[in-house]
Amino acid sequence: MSRVRVLLVDDDPLVRAGLRMILDGAPDLQVVGEAADGQQALDLVAHELPDVVLMDIRMPRMDGLAATRRLREQGAGARVVILTTFDTDETVLTALRHGAVGYLLKDTPPADLVLAVRRVALGEPILSAAVTTRLIAAVTASPDDSRRRAARALLDRLTDREREVAYAVSEGLTNTEISRSLFMGVATVKTHVGSVFAKLEVTNRVQVARCVHDAGGPDPGAGPGPG
Repeated sequence: MSRVRVLLVDDDPLVRAGLRMILDGAPDLQVVGEAADGQQALDLVAHELPDVVLMDIRMPRMDGLAATRRLREQGAGARVVILTTFDTDETVLTALRHGAVGYLLKDTPPADLVLAVRRVALGEPILSAAVTTRLIAAVTASPDDSRRRAARALLDRLTDREREVAYAVSEGLTNTEISRSLFMGVATVKTHVGSVFAKLEVTNRVQVARCVHDAGGPDPGAGPGPG
């Protein structure tokens, strides 16, 4: 019986080496290639015709979610399993919408990883227990809960200093007032505000305030102070 052909996609060579050791140790699995980013993955899928692709998310040039979507659009026969450290609701749902048939975390035990690749090769979808729990919670959550979690996930992207600036913006403070409140130069405040806009994916101060409000307001223990 032919072995299941597996392509590894991860920008960390040590991760790829560990995965190759695990998978090549199974008599029915064969690692046929390695890619360090999504663009390399597209090229190798076309050349090596793997049955299963283990795809990381955060990579240079093209991330794993974009590569998964491109493979689906191209009609590739390879089944994509996301293998990552990120398990936010948004990331999981996006991966599944883009065509991934599996979503596993990188702390998956080696024996479970081998079993997952076998099952995916047979056409079964596979999700780690933690991801399944998150999906159930997302489906059963009320709209208010979902909005709050989404806003908190956005705020989690900010550094502590950026979060202080975001909270100050949400209170209607001008850059000059924020400068005095947080003991930093106006130019530095403008830099932080720009970074907050980018990370929260907003274009104005009202949207920053809405995000902070949706998240439940400023953390009482994270008030402004010198630093």
